[in-house]
Amino acid sequence: MDEFSFELLSQEHHRILEAANQNQVTMRLLGALAFELRCPEQAGLRKALGRTLSDLDYTALSKHWEQVINVLTGLGYEFDERRAMLHGLDRVIFFHPTGLRVDVFFDRLDMCHTIDFRERISLDAETITLADLFLEKMQIVRITHKDIIDTLSLFMAHPVTDTEEGINAAYIAKRLSSDWGFYYTATTNLKRVRDEFLDQYTLIPEADRRLARGRMDDMLDRIEAAPKSLQWKMRAQVGTRMKWYKDVGELERKPEDGQDS
Repeated sequence: MDEFSFELLSQEHHRILEAANQNQVTMRLLGALAFELRCPEQAGLRKALGRTLSDLDYTALSKHWEQVINVLTGLGYEFDERRAMLHGLDRVIFFHPTGLRVDVFFDRLDMCHTIDFRERISLDAETITLADLFLEKMQIVRITHKDIIDTLSLFMAHPVTDTEEGINAAYIAKRLSSDWGFYYTATTNLKRVRDEFLDQYTLIPEADRRLARGRMDDMLDRIEAAPKSLQWKMRAQVGTRMKWYKDVGELERKPEDGQDS
């Protein structure tokens, strides 16, 4: 997949967002550019660590499916009709003559685990919330270098809070307290980022490393402290003896590795 500069992708994102707003279509950014926009002070570090940008990802409401198609085709994009026939209610992939790809996920991100955006899509004016950005990365069972950098950027840039002003641990803990599989993947990933990878990135200043570690500790503590549902407790007894996540189908995967963006 082609790489694009931050400036080009940011410009194109704002062109798409402006067109969507003019047509009263709610679209919110997720993926790599969302992390760049929400963690601007980490941009230099992200670039130094090799975090590249290749496409744009959005979520939109399924009730706006036709309007989303019209907005993007009106901006010069074409969409993959074969994939749209198979997955069109959930996801449509658009391509621009420049080589830029735009993915639109309707209502939810349904990969290894499911993140439902329908009640939260309007909480921020431009991207999905910080909490949902966190969950976007933590739902990936085979977490990659890019996902690790995004996660570290998030925790260096934002505090753990009980509101959308920061990384909303109250919402995250509640979401994971009824779904053991998602809880297991998310907490396993976050512990790996903290324990295995944080100290490997020597370019990260020590003060930022301590800050990120403390915030990740706080997040894990809040997740563990949240009351768990009966369904969660019953599934926890089975543990990893039964598969706890969904495989990402070939048509849903991105060319580079299929799960991160």
